[in-house]
Amino acid sequence: QVQLVESGGGSVQAGESLRLSCTTSETIYIGTYSMAWFRQAPGKEREGVAVFDTDGTKRVADSVKGRFTISKDNAKNTLYLQMLSLKPEDTAMYYCAAVSPPGSLNQRDYAYWGQGTQVTVSS
Repeated sequence: QVQLVESGGGSVQAGESLRLSCTTSETIYIGTYSMAWFRQAPGKEREGVAVFDTDGTKRVADSVKGRFTISKDNAKNTLYLQMLSLKPEDTAMYYCAAVSPPGSLNQRDYAYWGQGTQVTVSS
């Protein structure tokens, strides 16, 4: 059974940092999947935040460039999203997703999803 489990969300003040983690079941080895983070704010569409492709390529959305960093630890089968200088507009449910490569920032391309972890940033 494919499982993606996010953790690390919480409520913070603007300017603070959080690190999200996504652990995967043994059926998904993140070294062979394109892994991504998405987020969805209330009343808005789910948007791509960052993707880590199997060839080592990383892409982040313009809205978080310079503040968010995607990384992974293949040995731990874990994906991370380091979020710095958080803003109230970063408030959303954050989801981890996986797909056979290549990856993208388009949610429609992804086959596997976690349940999400909530990030709330207050001003």
